[in-house]
Amino acid sequence: MNDYEIFNAGNVVLQSGITFRDAKLAYKTYGTLNADQSNAIIYMTSFGAHHTDMLWMVGPGLALDTDKYFVIIPNLFGNGLSSSPSNAVEPFTGDRWPNFTIADNVFIQHKLITQVFGLRSLALACGWSMGGVQAYEWAAAYPPMVKRLLVNCGAAKCSPHNQVFIEGVRATLTTDPAFQHGRFVSRPERGLRAMARNYAAMAMSQTFYRQEVWREAGFSCLEDFLVMSWEANFLKRDANNLLAQMWSWQHANIAANQRYQGDFTAALKAITANALIMPSVTDLYFQVEDNRLEVEQMARARLLPIESVWGHRAGLPTANKHDAAFITRAIKDLLAQD
Repeated sequence: MNDYEIFNAGNVVLQSGITFRDAKLAYKTYGTLNADQSNAIIYMTSFGAHHTDMLWMVGPGLALDTDKYFVIIPNLFGNGLSSSPSNAVEPFTGDRWPNFTIADNVFIQHKLITQVFGLRSLALACGWSMGGVQAYEWAAAYPPMVKRLLVNCGAAKCSPHNQVFIEGVRATLTTDPAFQHGRFVSRPERGLRAMARNYAAMAMSQTFYRQEVWREAGFSCLEDFLVMSWEANFLKRDANNLLAQMWSWQHANIAANQRYQGDFTAALKAITANALIMPSVTDLYFQVEDNRLEVEQMARARLLPIESVWGHRAGLPTANKHDAAFITRAIKDLLAQD
């Protein structure tokens, strides 16, 4: 894949205290920046995804209408395009990869949009899943810059239940014999397939499986869905990269920084963006109740649950026209507001 640009952020001191040298952030832009720079949107990638996996709502007439807006999609560190275990150079190879927090990601994204594009404000910060977690981080870390916030099936921190889920996925993947001394020394096909099936159970709702909704996406049977939708997806990914992204996800918390010193309520209260928080009512990762508690602490936030049986994947409705239409209308309404 070479349809993206690279921003070399130079030497970056991570939250861990380690200086990551020659940090490279892969990104792609869509649309045109207008003269007064008022139409820029930053749209973050999710776990295991590249910018190309996020395009269902980017384009002319879509939710992020590229006839109106300039959309910047930065790739998460650890996803194989930005600096990652799979492209690391010594001394950060093998088990010496220095994990990036969500705050580290957003700090470097901020360098990109200010140094490359000269932006001082964003019309919208948005994302699904881990992309939504990054969007929350943007709104808390740079409140004056973020005019609007859209979090789609995400949260401002990783909940205890979500952390347990990630522990289960990590344990499943690392049981593969290719995992040795803290890293994968070869491609763990068995581990990736097992991880995919573990992941599929939580990603979709019980109702989704009971009603065999997977048929609507063109799958002939449940096994076909598990193999072609889930195993095929994770078999494309580098296992060490997946571990790095799990670490970032599990440690996500908009208050875990020097500015807020762990005060989660203060971090939420600092968000001044016109915020729309959209959980799926059947999401087993990021639940409506977590988002409701967050919205209560935010000055200009609205909770708009997605009534869907698609679980977490309601927020990435590539095969789900009903949820796609609902989310698209909500985003367009948000962008029309001050």
